[in-house]
Amino acid sequence: MSDQYMMEKEEIYSKVMRAGRRTYFFDVRSTKAGDYYLTITESKKFTNDDGSFHYKKHKIYLYKEDFHEFRDNVEEMIQYIIDEKGEEVISERHQKDYKKEETEVTDMVEEPTDETSTSNFTDIDFDDI
Repeated sequence: MSDQYMMEKEEIYSKVMRAGRRTYFFDVRSTKAGDYYLTITESKKFTNDDGSFHYKKHKIYLYKEDFHEFRDNVEEMIQYIIDEKGEEVISERHQKDYKKEETEVTDMVEEPTDETSTSNFTDIDFDDI
């Protein structure tokens, strides 16, 4: 087995957060030098047509030198969302009475004006041509 594989397996501290079809894994791991870093893994379950399933995983590696800026950005984004939309979850999946906002569709057909009225056309008989 490769050193990379063994390094990935060495978990110092772990936490799991389940969120519907997604599961988030927060793992503290150790570098070759013995320092710690964080991996955040999103795992999402997908069901195939035949009933079998598979998972897609996305992983973020976060090192100590980036902790403060990463935390500041996440906190800022979370606060922005709460300030703009509140803490109430609004979605089809989480609310039985959810209704999509209907967008106003403008009518693309123009009413004839005096300039485009059929009365301005010359009546042509094709037998005259």
